[in-house]
Amino acid sequence: MSEDGAIIYADERLPVYLDDAASGKPAPGGGSVSACVGALGAALTSMVCNLTIGKEQFAAVEPRMKEVLAASEAARARLQQLLQEDTTAYSGVLVAYRLPKDTPEQKEVRHTAVQDGLIVAADVPLAICRAALEVCRLAKVAAELGNANAVTDAGIGALLGEAGAVGAALNVRINLGSIEDEEYVRRTATELDELLAEAAALRADVLATTLSKI
Repeated sequence: MSEDGAIIYADERLPVYLDDAASGKPAPGGGSVSACVGALGAALTSMVCNLTIGKEQFAAVEPRMKEVLAASEAARARLQQLLQEDTTAYSGVLVAYRLPKDTPEQKEVRHTAVQDGLIVAADVPLAICRAALEVCRLAKVAAELGNANAVTDAGIGALLGEAGAVGAALNVRINLGSIEDEEYVRRTATELDELLAEAAALRADVLATTLSKI
């Protein structure tokens, strides 16, 4: 546990996380689970790399696969971090809603705090979207260049990467509905559309490659 008593899920067994996700607790919720799904996609992409590197028949692509492995491990670490961050991303909003609102000044302070908290709550799943998309990009290379005996793992990695991105995007969008900063909302909504379109295209490409090799 952290100093404030919060569970650090990376230090716990998987059933602890799954039980908490299934419970009536507000967190971990969909954003955190989306990060977990993306991290699993990154892990599978790394596995394809590890089943390719060091094998004589793949010597020509080994330097590229080592690059993909380093990137997929970085994505996995990032998503694991975001899995934890998302469990507290909305806490600032909850704290802000509890602020007093008896005077005009208090109402203004509370309103500002709520809006600031909502942006933080949107920024974390947005980061999950970005990292999950990177998993899709890496899975594509793994499917194309990696050990064909593990191509289905690359395909599943892309599926999980897209699922993580789509799931996290839902959490971004629900917060955008309450954010009054019109420029932030416009910019973020546009980025989400671009991220999800690329993730869907990559998933389709990787599945096509996967099916062609099995």
